[in-house]
Amino acid sequence: MFFYNNVKTAIAVAQARGVVLLCAEQHKLTLREFTPLQIKNSLTGYGKAEKKQVQYMVMKLLGLKSIPKPDDAADALAVAICASSFR
Repeated sequence: MFFYNNVKTAIAVAQARGVVLLCAEQHKLTLREFTPLQIKNSLTGYGKAEKKQVQYMVMKLLGLKSIPKPDDAADALAVAICASSFR
């Protein structure tokens, strides 16, 4: 997690991440974490791909008619696609 200007956002995200980690541990779930480079490489074959390239690949790989909105939805789907390739 990298936050340059917004400390409030960083704290809220860190707290949410903590809850996710706790719940995963309590339920004995396997948790996988990926760097942005790994996700981009998994979807596009290039770890430094632009966000638009990743969004386009999400749309194509899932057979969607348009890029998912908001951007966070496309990001989440990109992570899920990446995770599915590591099974």
